[in-house]
Amino acid sequence: MKRRTMLFAVIVAVCFLATGLARAGEINLSAAASTKDAMMEIIRGFGRVQPDARIRTNFGASGALAKQTVQGAPTDIFLSANAKWLDHVVKEGKAEGKSRGVLASNRLVFVGRKGVAVTSLTDLNGLQRIALGTPASVPAGQYAEQAMRTAGVYEDLHRAHKLVMAQDVRQALLYADRGEVDGAFVYRTDALLAKEATILFEVPDDLYDRVAYPMVMTTAGAAKAEVRAFYSYLAGPEALEILKKFGFVTVQ
Repeated sequence: MKRRTMLFAVIVAVCFLATGLARAGEINLSAAASTKDAMMEIIRGFGRVQPDARIRTNFGASGALAKQTVQGAPTDIFLSANAKWLDHVVKEGKAEGKSRGVLASNRLVFVGRKGVAVTSLTDLNGLQRIALGTPASVPAGQYAEQAMRTAGVYEDLHRAHKLVMAQDVRQALLYADRGEVDGAFVYRTDALLAKEATILFEVPDDLYDRVAYPMVMTTAGAAKAEVRAFYSYLAGPEALEILKKFGFVTVQ
């Protein structure tokens, strides 16, 4: 009986060690949906430098990702599309502000199919369906609402039920690309990925807060050497060149 017990204990220990080794080098990245294409290319570049590292990605609305992180979802690096949700993660004790940085910035544009006759925010009243990310959780939607309110067109559009809420900026782009809405507010980087939709006008940047992508390592992530290495890589020349390629404005 003792031999069986000891054998079982050894098997359990070996399995536990194997599980630990399997997870070694794993990095959990939660990032704003608008960074997906650029981040996937950056991850491939990092893989050539650190072939043993495995990066698990979770892309979505910054608000949803922040809430998931606070509720215990595995997150080593959080990349937000605005400061509000990153501040929330830090305030809730899931990350230390000392590792905070800004990856890049972006611009807000309005996209739609060719032939849609709008050249400014004041023309939006002539449209029937306008997509934007839900402002409560999607920074791009928050910036869009801010711009419309500043321009004095938001209330009329809201009362007329012309605003179509999307779960994230990529969904808003999809609606416009498919022609399911007359137009949508998205980031310039998203607009460059559209198949059918085109940029109808750029939203004047004095109508909304600067679009920045702050990032931070969580407390759990900062304890991992591979996470620190990837975090440093994000601020390096290779990553910055990729961001520029996808239309982001880099800070360096």
